[in-house]
Amino acid sequence: MTDRLGFIGLGIMGSGMAGNLLRMGHPLTVWNRSPERMAALVAAGAEGAESPADLAARSDIVMICVSDTPDVEAVLRQPDGVLAGLRPDSIVVDHSTISPSATRDCSRTGGRR
Repeated sequence: MTDRLGFIGLGIMGSGMAGNLLRMGHPLTVWNRSPERMAALVAAGAEGAESPADLAARSDIVMICVSDTPDVEAVLRQPDGVLAGLRPDSIVVDHSTISPSATRDCSRTGGRR
């Protein structure tokens, strides 16, 4: 079985990373705060998600690549964030360049406060 991948954050780095995953044949769902950034990947075969929670509910592995610590925390913890849709057996990988202490906190608490 192929893992279903989800990718959040389709800026300069994230769109390239997500595009590579899609070109390698991975089933991919994408989400971005600016929905227009999803268009090229959806046209190439990715599925677009309505929210981070929707993406998490459809993904075995959730990847995050956003700009800073508050954005990672928001994507995880907002009411329609990753944690609202994350399945118990899913994996979250954060590619963002953020505070190491915030990363450890999210890891220890499962992203919950």
